[in-house]
Amino acid sequence: MNSYETVFILTPVLSDEQAKEAAQKFEAEISKLSGKIVHSENWGLRKLAYPIQKKSTGFYFLVEFQAEGSAVADLEIYLKRDERVLRFLTVRMDKDHVAYAERRRSKAGDKKVVSTEA
Repeated sequence: MNSYETVFILTPVLSDEQAKEAAQKFEAEISKLSGKIVHSENWGLRKLAYPIQKKSTGFYFLVEFQAEGSAVADLEIYLKRDERVLRFLTVRMDKDHVAYAERRRSKAGDKKVVSTEA
């Protein structure tokens, strides 16, 4: 199985709860395609670099997972068919990319621990 990272942007018309439900639905689809979720992040509502479908903001989500190549193709078809998705990008992670992602997650975990103590 290969490691992949998908970033997708959802339309800002959704509420926070609806956006989280949509992200969970995509994660469930990955699991249904015999993939394994490694990590997921909600980056929240952010400004887009350029307008997409006359919208200047969007809900950003990152999902790291392990799956076969055919599962990625099926996931991308699923994302294309969902009208809530403005854009998405899936990247295959090599060993250096995986190591960087693990270091980034551990640093983010350290920051969370420090912020709760202060």
